[in-house]
Amino acid sequence: MADDVTAPVSRWIDGYRRAWESNDPVDIRALFTEDGEYRTEPYAEPWTGHDEIVAGWIEAQDEPGETTFSWHPVAVDGPLAVVQGTTVYSGGPVYSNLWVIRLTDDGRASEFTEWWMEQNVDDGG
Repeated sequence: MADDVTAPVSRWIDGYRRAWESNDPVDIRALFTEDGEYRTEPYAEPWTGHDEIVAGWIEAQDEPGETTFSWHPVAVDGPLAVVQGTTVYSGGPVYSNLWVIRLTDDGRASEFTEWWMEQNVDDGG
């Protein structure tokens, strides 16, 4: 259970996972402010605003049930949160994730940047 400091981040990530599984534009829009920025890599040009974020998300969407995701907070300082996560694709790669999220008072993200690195899994061979 999240404490008071991490509760907003936990709620946002719950919403992100809901959108990740549904790919529903309503779920995606609910995560971000109207002028929010989503960077798929630290130095990528952001998807800005609901229309760009939804379009980019849908273009890169994963299929429902294709992933599991676990995470823990690295740092939370007011509206800024850094979380470390692991994304596992069924039958596919495993990624280490670092997310930087800037939340507004209403719990939506005004900025979201993700780092993702494929883990080199030793198959023992």
